[in-house]
Amino acid sequence: MIENKEKTVSVYAEANPNPESMKFVMNQQLLPDGQSVDYPNLESALESPLAQELFNFDYVSRVFIASNFVTVTKSADLEWVKLIPELRTFLKSYVEAGGPIFNEGFSAVKAAAPAANGETSAEDAEIAKKVTDLLDNYVRPAVEQDGGNITFKSYNDGVVTVHLQGSCSGCPSATVTLKAGIENLLKRMVPEVKEVVADGVTI
Repeated sequence: MIENKEKTVSVYAEANPNPESMKFVMNQQLLPDGQSVDYPNLESALESPLAQELFNFDYVSRVFIASNFVTVTKSADLEWVKLIPELRTFLKSYVEAGGPIFNEGFSAVKAAAPAANGETSAEDAEIAKKVTDLLDNYVRPAVEQDGGNITFKSYNDGVVTVHLQGSCSGCPSATVTLKAGIENLLKRMVPEVKEVVADGVTI
């Protein structure tokens, strides 16, 4: 997981609903399936030499790394058509050369165990478990296709709080997906759920 064996690496860019983000998919495993890391700035990326290198491009504002892809979010008012070739060439060269993705000893932390705010009743814990299973099995795979990730944060009094990462963070359509897609699914499958909100996202 830390370093890559030398091999021919293919990298292709894949657009997603967030116009400021681009997903770069590789034929190389960067992290175990189901794990991901999200770096909103250079300071948060100390554990990943790859992410630090990407932040050296002055237009890169966020880096998200998952199983076999890297999602880059840009800050400058530049067109992707001009940036994609540069980023693809860099990622291909870096990974082919065996550049370290993460520092020695790094371990991606999986999503936190289901929890409720305050005192957790057995009923709330069971609801949180159902919600987490639905997110893992139905929502996360679709979100990863779009270059992002969604993790369960808490359940309290009918309100599910989730955390959005990668391309989902700051995406104009994220709130629509959250309400029209994820909230409707959870309310249909778990009647106790009344609302789904994203941590740090204003609806």
